[in-house]
Amino acid sequence: MRALTAALLSALALSACTPPSPPPVPETRTHDTRTFTAVVPTLSPVTGAELFQGKMAGLRGEASYAIEVPANWNGQLVMYAHGYAGEGKELRVQAPPLRTLWLSQGYAWAASSYSANYYDVQAGVEDTNALANAFGSLTGGKYAAPKKTLIVGVSMGGHVAGAAVEKETLATAKNKTTYAAALPLCGVMDEEYEFQWLGDYPLVAAQLAGLGPKAFPQGQDTFRALLPDILAANFSSTTGATWQENATQGAKLREIARNLTGGPRPVFELGFRSAQWQQAALSTGGADGTVMGVLPRNIYSNANTTYRWTQGATPTEAEKAFNASIVRVTAAADPNPARPGTVRWLPRVNGEFSVPVLTLHTTGDFYVPFRHQQLYRAAANAAGNGERLVQRAIRAAGHCEFSPAELVEAFTDLVKWEASGVKPAGDDVTTPSVVADPAYGCRFTRGTRAGVEACPAN
Repeated sequence: MRALTAALLSALALSACTPPSPPPVPETRTHDTRTFTAVVPTLSPVTGAELFQGKMAGLRGEASYAIEVPANWNGQLVMYAHGYAGEGKELRVQAPPLRTLWLSQGYAWAASSYSANYYDVQAGVEDTNALANAFGSLTGGKYAAPKKTLIVGVSMGGHVAGAAVEKETLATAKNKTTYAAALPLCGVMDEEYEFQWLGDYPLVAAQLAGLGPKAFPQGQDTFRALLPDILAANFSSTTGATWQENATQGAKLREIARNLTGGPRPVFELGFRSAQWQQAALSTGGADGTVMGVLPRNIYSNANTTYRWTQGATPTEAEKAFNASIVRVTAAADPNPARPGTVRWLPRVNGEFSVPVLTLHTTGDFYVPFRHQQLYRAAANAAGNGERLVQRAIRAAGHCEFSPAELVEAFTDLVKWEASGVKPAGDDVTTPSVVADPAYGCRFTRGTRAGVEACPAN
């Protein structure tokens, strides 16, 4: 006992002489230097509804908001999460595409501008939650807190909607909100994959053109200076709304992209040839992997990626040579760390949710590819939540190119599912032979798009 006491006293004496460790230095990012201005919306109310518009405190400063409540309010609130709004200084509310439907059915809706632009999903989640929580006060106490709140999001807002119902978000969010169901539309359902894809595609296009970088990051100015020559090596035409790949390097680029974005499926080629979405996917060429400064370190890695333009069991000699020549990048350690007192800068979508989730995704989406749905299904199944997820494939080429009928049907089926417990039908998004079938996506596609083969008659 005396020996133990002496040892303890010696340790205490040593600790008294050791200065305390300094607190950790907070991580900073380029995004922290940006400032924005919230613009009060000027929407006009729908007949029979009351509209509230203004500004409120958000995660990174002020955010603007809109709330609309119908006279026949059913006590339920739909939060709408908007998509990527660019890099501008002004923050603006976007009215939801289902606004009229919601109000006609008695739902109130609310939407935040978020308190930052760029790909700031952290602000999207926290500011949307904060607005939902402030519904009663922002309506002047005229309306009680909703008895049920749902969330619908499009594109980046689909990332917001998917993350908002995740276990990690519920545990870590500064502004905690419980949603009854979620409808992510054309959403980023795997936050790492999206920036993997947007790093891979420009890199592959440059390498096929013989202009691939020797080091990472290349720099966006350098990539843009090379882009005309990169396009000339891969495409025979880049004029108009539809581009045409050539039969040599361009055909390889097309097939690599097909494999990276979800495998063979209807409408992929129409999406691949869309000038709008080609330009969007190429716009990230030469970037440093920090998602334009939203992260402090590089998240992009292709260290273990094998690029293929053939479908054989093993790579061809030409593919082996291509993979040996392309620059290899490893992501930095912990580029998207947990944040004290809030969700991550890129909130996680882990498939750990406890409410009904229904998604829509176009098969030809070249910007936020269909592969997101395959990864989301795998995550949900791994977490034991496969029965809580319904996914629907839409035969269209554009990003978020949904018809009103497809949106109405999806929302209607989701709320029926949440209320009754009876799960609606969906599509198999993972079985390659199913996804590759020429009629894939016909079950929930309403109407035929230009350039898309019509579904067979029943």
